[in-house]
Amino acid sequence: MKKIFSIILLSIGISVIPSTAQITIEQAEIWADRVMKDIGVRKTTFDSVRLKENITLSMADLLTYNTSIFVKSYGRATLSTISFRGTGASHTQVLWNGMKINSPMLGMTDFSMIPSYFIDDATLLHGSSSVNETGGGLGGAVKLETKPAQNDGFSAQYTQGIGSFYTFDEFLRLTYGTPRLQLSTRVLLSTSPNNFKYRNHDKKVNVYDDDMNIIDQYYPIERNRSGAFRDFHILQEAFYNTGKGDRFSMSAWYLNSMRELPMLTVDHAEETSFENIQREQTFRGVAGWDRLKEKWKIALKGGYIHTQLNYDYKRDLGNGFMAPMTESRSTINTFYANAESDYFPSKKWLLTASLSLHQNFVLSKDRNIIKQDGDKAIVGYDRARAEVSGSISAKWKPIKRIGISLVIREEVTGNRISPIIPALFIDGLISQKGNITVKASVSRNFRVPTLNDLYFLPGGNPDLKNEKGWTYDAGINFYHSKEKVFSIKGGINWFDSYISDWIIWLPTTKGFFSPDNIKDVHAYGIETNAALQINFTRNWNLDISGTFSWTPSINVGEPRSPADMSVGKQLPYVPEFSSGINGILSWKSWSFQYKWCYYSPRFTMSSNDITLTGRLPEYFMSNISLEKRIPFTWGDLSFKGVINNLFNEEYLSVLSRPMPGINFQFFVTLSINRPDTKKIIKK
Repeated sequence: MKKIFSIILLSIGISVIPSTAQITIEQAEIWADRVMKDIGVRKTTFDSVRLKENITLSMADLLTYNTSIFVKSYGRATLSTISFRGTGASHTQVLWNGMKINSPMLGMTDFSMIPSYFIDDATLLHGSSSVNETGGGLGGAVKLETKPAQNDGFSAQYTQGIGSFYTFDEFLRLTYGTPRLQLSTRVLLSTSPNNFKYRNHDKKVNVYDDDMNIIDQYYPIERNRSGAFRDFHILQEAFYNTGKGDRFSMSAWYLNSMRELPMLTVDHAEETSFENIQREQTFRGVAGWDRLKEKWKIALKGGYIHTQLNYDYKRDLGNGFMAPMTESRSTINTFYANAESDYFPSKKWLLTASLSLHQNFVLSKDRNIIKQDGDKAIVGYDRARAEVSGSISAKWKPIKRIGISLVIREEVTGNRISPIIPALFIDGLISQKGNITVKASVSRNFRVPTLNDLYFLPGGNPDLKNEKGWTYDAGINFYHSKEKVFSIKGGINWFDSYISDWIIWLPTTKGFFSPDNIKDVHAYGIETNAALQINFTRNWNLDISGTFSWTPSINVGEPRSPADMSVGKQLPYVPEFSSGINGILSWKSWSFQYKWCYYSPRFTMSSNDITLTGRLPEYFMSNISLEKRIPFTWGDLSFKGVINNLFNEEYLSVLSRPMPGINFQFFVTLSINRPDTKKIIKK
């Protein structure tokens, strides 16, 4: 308990600093310039410094160290999902340039497949705030966007990264810009055999004396086996502004990935006795048109997603022949369309209407199922489902200090019509000194079962109900600054969610798993955040931020049988406490960064039984980096060294999934900026 208390103080201690400050500044204009769309919204926004730390970072890494969200990682360069406010991976909606990229098969998003260098603007929408963008976000939503580079002329950036475990990363970005046109190309390639060392706490090696008596035992040091990966990404963008209120945009992102799935820590088989490989090809494209006028805005978007996901599992039959056990093939095609309009009848009102369509076509099959007569059969499903979501909202500021927002959303998924999804937000400025604001919201929400939940063979359950819940939020935020000296901001927020008909897959007497609506969950808690920026001198700067969350997520449903011990217990893989700190100290062209995160123990079983492997211990993680930039007239050159897992922590995020100890990375970045000389002469 003492350790937990110290973590809370460390994470939120920054926020007490302004209570002793005696600096008075004029801040009335801050509220006047407040974006009306953000009335009552609880969100976390990441700046470009965090997004562009280094080319190896994925959105999973960014969320780990810059939020108190639990990132559930199956290992280095493997599946990474998030638990937002104590909910499951499929309860967080993820939008890329307005288009949902959650898998319609699984309902979740693999954040390890999203390079942070391919994102220009990332925002978390907590709880009720997600209703402003989409339905189904029982935990919240993640908005990811790309934006014009705003360059004049040609620029290029190339980064070469070398890391432990023979890891190589390369990134190239080419941009060209004029006042009207912006073009950008980004390419990223990452490869590694990923054969890191770790201490295997799931195995013990006996030490014998000369009489073959056991005199000692130890945990062996092993290597991550069959964990190699190769990820290739390319993103092409074009933005055009007519200068007369019309803007056009196009973003096209292609991903090609090959990842071996590492052996478990409890696996005693030889590495050469099997193959376990996942291959993915995904294309995402979005095109848009915006028209801006004095009092209104209209936006149209269209998009397309194609994903080919192949999974192959083979085993050696003992005679050197690798027999296929699983040959899973999944093809997903999604067509997207969206229309949205904002209207400002006066300075006190903002009216918004939006309508979006996601048309999904999913073909999922395993072509290696063996029938009783010995022949092979293709088992799976071929389904199409439309998702239509429409909303209207009214945002009103009756007086300068108070804002009220009402959102009404309706969703139709296939033949399921969800009840109306309402959300009410209110915020108020209670003190101009410190810009202290209070926020509160309440919303209802629904999530429709995924296609795998309904139709997967064997085990799909077409009779599943929609998950549904109510969420309540209340919090207080502050912001205080003195120009060119310091700025400090932070807040604390309470949330309370009740989710019923929670879907979970359970084993059946027929030998396979099947989903059912078996749980009612009460997720509640406190989220805090604080950020401090100090300019000590002209050359010395400090930027530090911290987060902390207390997130009980309790099963409050009825026992399914006398042996059901899950009622009243914390949900599996949801830490009750989590925290993160990120700090950057800069001096001239040097910068030093320290990142730290903490997760409390997680249970692996719904009964919270701690015998054997039912409980994963808490862990702390520390990373540091040092960067030096050398400016030139034509651009700059930078060198950066990174140490991950500084204290060589031995930890697990998921049961029996090995994680690396201390490891190192080194990056060299060359940036070239060549302005348009004709434009300069003309100016």
